[in-house]
Amino acid sequence: MKKPFDITPIATFSNRLATLLDTQRETIDTITKSQKDDYATILKPMQDLEEALELFFTPLSHLNSVMNSEETQIAYEACLPLLSKFSSELAQNETLFYKIKQIQSDDPQEKRVIEHTVRDFILSGITLPNKEKKRLEEISLSLSELSNTFSQNLLNATKAYKLTIEDPNDVKGMPDADIQTSKIEIDGKTHYRFTLQTPSYLAYMTYGPNRNYRKTLSKAYSTRAPQNAEVIDKILKLKEEKAKLIGFENYAQYALESRDASTQDEVLAFLYTLADSALPQAKKELETLKKYAKESDGIEDFAGYDISYYEEKLKKAKFDFDDTMTKPYFEQSRVLQGLFDVLFELFEVKFEPIQMETWHSCVKVFDIVENGEFAGRIYFDLEARPEKQGGAWMHNWETHFVDSAGMCHFPSAFVVCNFSPSTLTLPSLLRHDDVVTLFHEMGHAIHHLFGRCRERAISGINGVAWDVVEFPSQFLENFAYEESILRQFGFHYDNGEPLPQTLIQKIKETKNFNAALGILRQVEFSLFDFMLHQKLHQADEVQMLLDSIREKTALLKPPAYNKFQHGFSHIFAGGYAAGYYSYKWAEVLSADAFFACLDPHKGFDKTKAKEYKTFILSKGGSEEMKHLYYVWLGREPQVESLAKLYEIDLL
Repeated sequence: MKKPFDITPIATFSNRLATLLDTQRETIDTITKSQKDDYATILKPMQDLEEALELFFTPLSHLNSVMNSEETQIAYEACLPLLSKFSSELAQNETLFYKIKQIQSDDPQEKRVIEHTVRDFILSGITLPNKEKKRLEEISLSLSELSNTFSQNLLNATKAYKLTIEDPNDVKGMPDADIQTSKIEIDGKTHYRFTLQTPSYLAYMTYGPNRNYRKTLSKAYSTRAPQNAEVIDKILKLKEEKAKLIGFENYAQYALESRDASTQDEVLAFLYTLADSALPQAKKELETLKKYAKESDGIEDFAGYDISYYEEKLKKAKFDFDDTMTKPYFEQSRVLQGLFDVLFELFEVKFEPIQMETWHSCVKVFDIVENGEFAGRIYFDLEARPEKQGGAWMHNWETHFVDSAGMCHFPSAFVVCNFSPSTLTLPSLLRHDDVVTLFHEMGHAIHHLFGRCRERAISGINGVAWDVVEFPSQFLENFAYEESILRQFGFHYDNGEPLPQTLIQKIKETKNFNAALGILRQVEFSLFDFMLHQKLHQADEVQMLLDSIREKTALLKPPAYNKFQHGFSHIFAGGYAAGYYSYKWAEVLSADAFFACLDPHKGFDKTKAKEYKTFILSKGGSEEMKHLYYVWLGREPQVESLAKLYEIDLL
């Protein structure tokens, strides 16, 4: 029997994909030419094909992200044009489009699938003349290849850089776990190596005492992958052309067709309101940091690479707290089990460990059990390694749905993070920020895994508007600050002592420390992304736009060498183009929902939590989120909840 995630022989993967796609073409051709015109014989089997393709291709795309190698890169890149061509052919199948357009159904889920499918056909240019359709196909192929190039350039640059430190004084005062992880032997002498991988980079930027090394690391990080400048120009040009071909004034307008937000002005007004409201407090926060750096270390020229370091020092001085104090209490396995316990209390769902071969020895696999029955599977890959892309994400694999033969399929998903890896002497220990990240990604995962729609196209996270997809993830991460939750898994990895009350209080007190500066930074990213897609920007115009936005949002002027955009993979290699604002947009929902479910004594209101699972999570994309939310609470989300969450006057 073939092992799970065994995609060997990898050299022939693209050939096997081509065979699968040809088989699907034949099935689609049969469906298209059929005299039947009902949902069951057209859209039902089409969703079966989507699931089959996802099952086959996801292992390669996943391994290319978490076990990146020359072989996975070559195979992945060989598959992109095949998938792009297949997708374009399907999107331009006029006969199928008009066949679907006339399907009638009284079933709400089926009606939703029909509505989304017709919309997506139109957004793909189905009604355009053949010449324009051909051009759209070329654009789609180029965009998929460019996105992969952007991502690979960034990963290669991240893997290539190493900073080696000889003097132990230059790591003095850093968390012991970070020091141990960075230790290497060179000619029999201990050195300390830091990289641009997230745990290593953040460790030195946050705790590294040598300012010159922080500057060096910061410069290396913000100048990664300069070749992405050319990639960005090409991506922007193609997206602008695509939007205009289909009939939109720009890519931002095109993107909003399938979002919760209605207009470009609505998005910009929302972001400027956040910026204007956060600005006064952000200025005070920065001045406090500058003053502290000057008084404690004589820093006259406070810079961006000083922010994280002095935030930690000031936090420790002001609250007698830093993240290293809680790290021994958050051992990875125990935190994960604690998260499962929380989810059981919230939703009455169990996570049972299973043994199976995966892509790496640190991967943990769990079956989801609901009402005593198997309901899905989840894979956790939580530790950093050189061949893994940085950051954290959830990726859905299988989807809950009922296929055309009446068989029920169960969902599965991957949760990937880059936490400090275990060593011979230490288990993997998480900062509290890491705990929040794990809760966040698990929020995405349960949105998909708890989906219970019959139709694949709207089950789990499928069919959910992009600007509300962060709602469930942000909702769950808020619980990672609650005392009753932290007490379930906060125990010292060595002696088993519980997380002290004083540290729990510190976590709460420091939660919104410098919150306004953080809001401004997110608004900066969001404005840059959205305005970048409102008209065509090329070459220096990209930097000029970012600089103009920073006049309002960046209280510290970044150095001229800073090319943040070259690493902005969310919008150039992910799905957030003209949609990075979604994080804050969804946060209004998540904050309001959090307070609706919060019980200050028990951690959460079980009745409301179960309703949240029933009315929000299980419904997937079957209805507009605005409507689902209103059905759940009988009202619209209150933006004041966002202000309450941050303890800041945002509005």
